[in-house]
Amino acid sequence: MKKIIIALLAVMATVGCAKNTAKYAIKGSGLEDGATVQLIDKLTDEPINTAVVSGGVFEMNGEAAKDAFLSISTESSTWSFPVINDGKPIEVDFSDNTVKAASEQNLKLAECDTKTGDLLNEYQDFVRGLMQLPEEEVEAKMPEYRAWIGKLSDCFLGVFAENQDNFVPVAFIEQVRSLAGPEKLDSLMASGAKFATHPYVVELKRKMDEAEAKEKETEEKKQAIVGQKFLDLEEADPDGNMHKLSEYVGQGKWVLVDFWASWCGPCKAEMPNVVNAYAKYHDKGFEVVGLSFDREKEPWVEAIKEWEMPWIHLSDLKYWKTVASDVYNVNSIPDNLLIDPEGTVVARCLRGEALEAKLAEIFD
Repeated sequence: MKKIIIALLAVMATVGCAKNTAKYAIKGSGLEDGATVQLIDKLTDEPINTAVVSGGVFEMNGEAAKDAFLSISTESSTWSFPVINDGKPIEVDFSDNTVKAASEQNLKLAECDTKTGDLLNEYQDFVRGLMQLPEEEVEAKMPEYRAWIGKLSDCFLGVFAENQDNFVPVAFIEQVRSLAGPEKLDSLMASGAKFATHPYVVELKRKMDEAEAKEKETEEKKQAIVGQKFLDLEEADPDGNMHKLSEYVGQGKWVLVDFWASWCGPCKAEMPNVVNAYAKYHDKGFEVVGLSFDREKEPWVEAIKEWEMPWIHLSDLKYWKTVASDVYNVNSIPDNLLIDPEGTVVARCLRGEALEAKLAEIFD
């Protein structure tokens, strides 16, 4: 009797496993012979199968979790195919990035991936063009930029609205959170839609919430210095001479301690605002001390000249391991501290109009 029970349990266990897995059969073409194709499990971000192209084609067969979110990719192409492992054969073509055969669900997924991908490419072209414009022209383009964000958001939300009864939205969860915000994602998760229970979605949302909480904690630490006395540190100037921050801060002038780097694009975009502020208020008692996050002296010194930054500059050339990062919890740049004549930090991360408004309040 005991053996019968054990045998029955073994059969039940096998049945249970079978319910939670599904076989996949993937064929593909459009790549050169010798190219390696990988099947990636997006939940673990690890390959679960590989194939080498021979005679212009490849095949992958195996078994994976039922409804797992997978990706067919290769280093030979920038394109990858997101798929749901629903047990139906899939055929893809890398020459034109199309799915030739698949279940209705995966055909829908391919259609949505192409539609959103084409729109994202248009948006990226717009942004690249925007970055080539002079700063005064960028402001005039901001309504168009916001319209693009709205267009992208509507496109991705449309995918979710049209696919409540399948797992197609699983592939677009990150974009929806980024474009529409965490609150909108929370409401979609609570809607009862099928995608909301998918393991990839549940795990990804947990990670995103964790990252958001950590970012909030970091921001709170960064802002904790406001209202406190500045913290001293020591770094070298471009000539190699060591200087303490206290040589310039708390000495009767308003000081902007500016965290930047020559390799930082947003820093370069913001620097004209700092230059203008310095020119306007320096004679009234305003000073700037630049603390660079560079790691090489030459680009640091060249940027000081090229960006026309005629103030005090210090750096230990340690990149993100610079002492300034540890002392002031700097995890992104540009960033800055505005410190009053007595050495008390009165504001942090003043950029653009916010910096001008604060200095006008003080000096005008």
